[in-house]
Amino acid sequence: MGVAVRHFDAVVVGAGGAGMRAALQLSEAGLKTAVLSKVFPTRSHTVAAQGGVSASLGNSEPDNWHWHMYDTVKGSDWLGDQDAIEFMCREAPKVVVELEHFGMPFDRNPDGTIYQRPFGGHMSEFGEGKPVRRACAAADRTGHAMLHALYQRNVRANTHFFVEWMALDLIRDAEGRVQGVVAMEMETSEIVVFQAKATLFATGGAGRIFASSTNAFINTGDGLGMAARAGIPLEDMEFWQFHPTGVAGAGVLITEGVRGEGGILRNSSGERFMERYAPNAKDLASRDVVSRAMVSEINEGRGCGPNKDHVLLDITHLDPEVIMSKLPGIREISIKFAGVDPIKAPIPVVPTCHYQMGGIPTNYHGEVVVHGAPVHGFYAAGEVACASVHGANRLGTNSLLDLLVFGKSSANSMIEFIKQQPEDLPPLAMADVERSVARVARLDNQTNGVQVHDARAEMQRVMQTHCGVFRFKDMLAEGVEKILEVADMVAKTEIGDKSKVFNTARIEALELENLIEVAKATMVSANARTESRGAHVRDDAPDTPDTPNGRDDANWLKHTLWFRDGNRLEYKPVNMKPLTVDTIKLKARSY
Repeated sequence: MGVAVRHFDAVVVGAGGAGMRAALQLSEAGLKTAVLSKVFPTRSHTVAAQGGVSASLGNSEPDNWHWHMYDTVKGSDWLGDQDAIEFMCREAPKVVVELEHFGMPFDRNPDGTIYQRPFGGHMSEFGEGKPVRRACAAADRTGHAMLHALYQRNVRANTHFFVEWMALDLIRDAEGRVQGVVAMEMETSEIVVFQAKATLFATGGAGRIFASSTNAFINTGDGLGMAARAGIPLEDMEFWQFHPTGVAGAGVLITEGVRGEGGILRNSSGERFMERYAPNAKDLASRDVVSRAMVSEINEGRGCGPNKDHVLLDITHLDPEVIMSKLPGIREISIKFAGVDPIKAPIPVVPTCHYQMGGIPTNYHGEVVVHGAPVHGFYAAGEVACASVHGANRLGTNSLLDLLVFGKSSANSMIEFIKQQPEDLPPLAMADVERSVARVARLDNQTNGVQVHDARAEMQRVMQTHCGVFRFKDMLAEGVEKILEVADMVAKTEIGDKSKVFNTARIEALELENLIEVAKATMVSANARTESRGAHVRDDAPDTPDTPNGRDDANWLKHTLWFRDGNRLEYKPVNMKPLTVDTIKLKARSY
């Protein structure tokens, strides 16, 4: 077939926070490590993270990891695995201080300690106190600063970066062992096999399945699509977080840190409406609670603007110096995308698809686990993975923490795994390579097919209409039919440009083949889950003493597993047992 093969100890797909934290650990252990990225590493989507990274440092007021763990379990609506959540919250102070020592330019308190701001759902005294300062921030560009710090350390550690390469498919042998990936160089369209003893997916999320998203155009669920085609199930894909504050009409993210610094959400009459929905936490309630409150205000006619289709985020009462020093990027975004200087007028905002809580099933060691057993040589970390630390709803700033903790944890697991492998790589299983080459060839040979942009637009319309902030029984059932019709369209996509050099049409067609797998997993999983939990809220889930807010623990305290073959669903129990502390018991969630 003439496909070149390159050999490494470890291959990392994705160069965001999780991929680069893992690569750093691998390279510093002396392993030959390749990192594949569709964009230059410091332009990975972690760059868009604004508000901070959570850790119970307690620099400004009392805090501890037990409170952080409680908030995360509660925020997950008890769908998070408590062993993984404990591990993440206990490790948080260590990985943040470690990042500081890597050169991360955190903002500082007057005494020189790391500056921390309050964030939604992070409370003191086991959720019974007031919002606590737990988000370690570098102004409103925390992800940007993190990527630069990690990239510089990786350069120092001699990590091998393959920039503007797209991974196409996972390679598994007859026994299901992962041997690496098939990838394409964007500049030349050359297909190359990256064979390795261990493979890590850190490919990020897939928010581009929705029409309105804070996600970059590169967030096309590539790792999820590759895993699904390789027979790996996707876990809890019905749970998608809609961030309360995307710029109305643009979808660009306005960080929760704005509310952490004192921002207030107001409706058309100027009312601070969150006091009615979350009397204690108010504007800093959990993201799903705030998003639903905003949509309720809009649906009940209290929205703002000529179409009454958004609400206002008001920081005009803050000292302009606070805005200029702590939120400079947000001011710039507001001026550019909303035409509003937030020092002088409120920002128009609306809930926008932001983050996937589900993903490739892993444990807290970063090992991909199917039917209770680790998949040989396969690991995942970051948004593409489901550990599950976020459950049905993620707390703000736990995402950057997830990247650091599980990027490092998965790399440590890979190091131990690689030590046990033979020096020489085994013979390459060519069946997956041939299938991947054939997938690209179909695009080049397809005639009289469907235009990629038409299929993508229809997918996004179906997802936005049938699987948004509020979900309805009949709409979900209809959505399943419609998304399967879109999948048939994607199977017949055609590209007009058959050239080899920087052919973006081919890349977009391949990305769409990944997105449609995520869209199917989401719609099928959401249709089957007949309760409301976290970000997944159905109109037909009754609010009773046994099912508070529509959450049905008797029947649905379990993780969904979607298999691509036949759109089949399986379920597995939530791990309610932490590592060292007492189980956090089920209770109704309120803020």
